[in-house]
Amino acid sequence: MQNDIYKKSLELHKEHHGKIEMISKVKLDSKEVLSLAYSPGVAEVSREIARDPSLAREYTLKRNTIAIVSDGSAILGLGNLGALASIPVMEGKAAIFKEFAGVDAFPICLDTQDTEEIIKAVKQIAPVFGGINLEDISAPRCFEIEERLRNELDIPVMHDDQWGAATVTLAGLINSIKLVGKTKDVRVVISGIGAAGVATARLLIIYGITNILYIDSKGIVHKDRTDLTTEKKELLRGSIADAFEGSLTDAIKNADVFIGLSKPGVLSQDMVRSMNEKPIIFGLANPTPEIMPDEAKEAGAYVVATGRSDFPNQLNNSLVFPGIFKGMLESNIPQFKIEMFSGIAQALADYVTDISTEKILPTMFDKEVVNIVAETVKKYK
Repeated sequence: MQNDIYKKSLELHKEHHGKIEMISKVKLDSKEVLSLAYSPGVAEVSREIARDPSLAREYTLKRNTIAIVSDGSAILGLGNLGALASIPVMEGKAAIFKEFAGVDAFPICLDTQDTEEIIKAVKQIAPVFGGINLEDISAPRCFEIEERLRNELDIPVMHDDQWGAATVTLAGLINSIKLVGKTKDVRVVISGIGAAGVATARLLIIYGITNILYIDSKGIVHKDRTDLTTEKKELLRGSIADAFEGSLTDAIKNADVFIGLSKPGVLSQDMVRSMNEKPIIFGLANPTPEIMPDEAKEAGAYVVATGRSDFPNQLNNSLVFPGIFKGMLESNIPQFKIEMFSGIAQALADYVTDISTEKILPTMFDKEVVNIVAETVKKYK
């Protein structure tokens, strides 16, 4: 079935030569209209913006346009495939922005993976845009790039692999915990401490879920390791769990929740069986999760979620990023705050009144979702 999806996707992209196009809002059907949209009339618009730069939001596309910036270093779980290979993913994201939130977005795929060059490039193109959506930039560079750009630009900047992923994961976890009759005291294991893993952990801690063990490529993250990044040290300080030396097999025993943001196949059925009663399994590696849903359920998992649309409980950034930027642009909010993401997660969770093991969150095709997210964002202006 998956091979069939891949084949049809190739055919779709070849037929349309991509997924987005630019159209004019103004029909240039006469000399009069042309003289207003372009020379000589447009000169007055330029003079007004030069006099008052804030008018760019009123007179140009800046008011409703996002740059989707990637260097292709961490594409959809596929790894470092470069700028050209990132274009179809960024195009897809631009199409989602427009279709679900009415936000115009354009792919900016940079042929550099140097932190300083990326920051410089984004700052240079920023005047055209009302916001910057960083995408598929590998850790740990993504943390510095986002932080620097937030401090140095006057428009909102968000790395969606961090905060989009974290927000939808927390939202799903809130309802899953409710469904199994547990509380914020649940023991959580997060596998994969890259961009999404770090942001998810930060957001869980802000929310009050702090009994967390972290797993990276070398095993359990604990204080005696000498190879820890700044972010991993920070996460250890935020967790109340007693971290120790060992592997995922050791960490998962008697855990309540597994959150996989790592790679396919790392979670076995025996590991699921070693967890506490009614285990919650979020296998979010794409396109192949850490454990397939049928295998997880066979081993006793009570709630299972993945990042895929062909299984129940899809936890995907697309549920939140259109509404997040819609709210930011409409309210002209200068920058993101971590509290926004926690608030959005709670609002999304609360929206589902008929929670079940097959439905912990709404789908992105629910037309109310984008408005719920956008209106929650506006509360933080």
